[in-house]
Amino acid sequence: MRLYENKASELLLYGRALGLSHCEAEDVLHEVFVSLLKLDAQPALPEHYLVRSYRFRALNCRRGFWRRLAREFESIRWFERSEGETDRERAAMRCLSLLPVKQREAIVLKIWHGYTFEALGALLECSPNTVAARYRAGIEKIRSALKGEDYERIEFPGDADGFVETTAPVRSA
Repeated sequence: MRLYENKASELLLYGRALGLSHCEAEDVLHEVFVSLLKLDAQPALPEHYLVRSYRFRALNCRRGFWRRLAREFESIRWFERSEGETDRERAAMRCLSLLPVKQREAIVLKIWHGYTFEALGALLECSPNTVAARYRAGIEKIRSALKGEDYERIEFPGDADGFVETTAPVRSA
């Protein structure tokens, strides 16, 4: 129960970053916890199991064409709204929702889940340098879009995966 309370909202946000609607993200969340309860033994790293399981189930859920179309229209409601939101917060949320999926995924897992680039590389089955490049490219797009603060015209042309080869590598500790 404590694991659900601690990780549910983070996993829902991760599902949204992967392109799921809120309802789909909740469905995947519940499927993952049901599968966790059915295991004979608790995983050595329960949080890692949850994120990895969530990712695979979310990616499977995302494959349907009609679901993808519905998600495109629903992407406007990425975060739950609150009365205290500033225009700048809304603009940042909009910027995050406009990023390519791989960049959103890196940002959400790094910031809200607190993963290191090394852990993200293992989770996403790519190098830590690739994840770091996606993260930096996404953050730079958000930062750049917010500098102008023209909230009605925030756009991100192209995907930053082409920059992966040109960004500086992560330094090992």
